[in-house]
Amino acid sequence: MSEAAARMPVVEAGWTPTQAEFDRFAALSGDDNPIHVDPDFSARTRFGRTVSHGMLIYSRVWALLRKRWPAARHAGQTLMFPNPAFAGEPLTIRIAPDDQGDLAVTVRRDADGEIVLQGTCAVSGGNP
Repeated sequence: MSEAAARMPVVEAGWTPTQAEFDRFAALSGDDNPIHVDPDFSARTRFGRTVSHGMLIYSRVWALLRKRWPAARHAGQTLMFPNPAFAGEPLTIRIAPDDQGDLAVTVRRDADGEIVLQGTCAVSGGNP
């Protein structure tokens, strides 16, 4: 485990994404796929409503990490998005050191416990 990751405690926080955040992220990123920003289109999909951009979720993870450790530097990540996250549904973000020296990241839907983001984040620097 890296020295920086070994000193990092588990961090958890809640977040409820909004459609306004989906829309702002789409405008910022250029990813305006209707599954993210068009409620009428999304209502006709298997999800029945708009779905968060995966990287919007990860940007909240990174913001939480940087809030706790402002000097941390991003060295890389591996991410999977096994289930959708929806506007208006609360999520719990969890960041914890893992055995390989990275940070294990999990984001779950509060309603049913399903994982919407799982992966690792490698960081350097910081003063955890």
